[in-house]
Amino acid sequence: MGKKIRVLVAKPGLDGHDRGAKVVAAALRDAGMEVIYTGLHQTPEQVVEAAVQEDVDILGISILSGAHMTIFPKILELLKEKGADDIIITGGGIIPQEDIIELEKLGVQKLFGPGTSTTEIIEWIKQVTSYKS
Repeated sequence: MGKKIRVLVAKPGLDGHDRGAKVVAAALRDAGMEVIYTGLHQTPEQVVEAAVQEDVDILGISILSGAHMTIFPKILELLKEKGADDIIITGGGIIPQEDIIELEKLGVQKLFGPGTSTTEIIEWIKQVTSYKS
């Protein structure tokens, strides 16, 4: 049996709605992944520090607050500074399509919108992490 996929699920910023993040975290755990959930109101610095300390494969950011164009670039910048830009960044929330395109250009690998099934997220993570090994 191979190494388990390690995923950090984070809720940075002031957004206080974490039901979706908790549902995704539970589904990933049920799919056999090791999941670390940071809880609410984390700073980008705290998220990156946790991702590096936990040696995760995937960093999933949940944002419903509208701060995605600030938070994602900051997390990408901090990961690069720490030499951890090999961590795969994904996320979800309410993000307009034009912002999704921009964030993917910056290095966010995949963004999931409202209503995405947990099965789709699990399959995507399994696919992208199989190329890392």
